[in-house]
Amino acid sequence: MAKKIGTLEVICGCMFSGKSKTLIKRVHQAKSRGQHVQVFKPIIDNRYAQEAVVSHNGLKVFANPVEEASQILDRLKENVTVIAIDEVQFFGKSMIEVTENLTHQGYRVIVAGLDTDFRGEPFYPMPELMAISDQLTKLEATCRICDRPANRTQRLVNGAPAHYDDPTILIGAEESYEARCRQH
Repeated sequence: MAKKIGTLEVICGCMFSGKSKTLIKRVHQAKSRGQHVQVFKPIIDNRYAQEAVVSHNGLKVFANPVEEASQILDRLKENVTVIAIDEVQFFGKSMIEVTENLTHQGYRVIVAGLDTDFRGEPFYPMPELMAISDQLTKLEATCRICDRPANRTQRLVNGAPAHYDDPTILIGAEESYEARCRQH
């Protein structure tokens, strides 16, 4: 009998593009098909809930918070066939090895995260995950300045754009970030 081959699905985009909402939708679809799903998120992302992936519009699904990507491998439950992971950019490059490990074991892995940081630069490990994915969904938001499609994230500090040298990771939502088009 041939070993089941897993898949890697990547959902990416800027802030407010619907990444978590899309991940939650895929989790619910898998569950409705009778698949056993386990959801993970980085422990540092406690914006809306400590033990749930929550979209900006309030949709949510229970999630296991973990500090490091490798903890996902240790915390898998029996009979799980689908693994969903939100905010993968916060796990760094170790997420690549973890997703490769999971797909080689036959799991369907769905990850969501920012593809670029507030500087407009690639937010690792997303570029590599996008390159090795079996399915890629790149979402857009609406620019807060001109209402055109947005694929960038603008960080704000006291209402003004953040400095280039500011730290890459700052957990926040509408109080700290806006979706912007390339021009704005």
